[in-house]
Amino acid sequence: VQLQASGGGLVQAGGSLRLSCAASGRTFTTYVMGWFRQAPGKEREFVAGVNWSGSRTYYTDPVKGRFTISKGNAKNTVYLQMSNLKPDDTAVYYCAADRTSLLVLSPKDCDYWGQGTLVTVSS
Repeated sequence: VQLQASGGGLVQAGGSLRLSCAASGRTFTTYVMGWFRQAPGKEREFVAGVNWSGSRTYYTDPVKGRFTISKGNAKNTVYLQMSNLKPDDTAVYYCAADRTSLLVLSPKDCDYWGQGTLVTVSS
């Protein structure tokens, strides 16, 4: 099983980036997929989650209204569209999958993780 994250980079404040996470190796129909981020010196924090079909989503307050999580047509890819980026969004972003019906994921419960992709927002 593999989650392959991509799309990070350097962007100026106010700019946009889209992260992608491609899942392979098993069927994830009973899994919620989501994105976490970890800034230097801080704990990993949950950002957004989406159910398998893409019909339900959840966002934490710091990103609500600026980030959009979605599924690809094949359902094995999850995207995080990030807009109006702020320097505080600078972090390594990880995608993850958890076999749960809850949209809010905990880092200690996720079954699978991607390798992380760095997002740097300059002021």
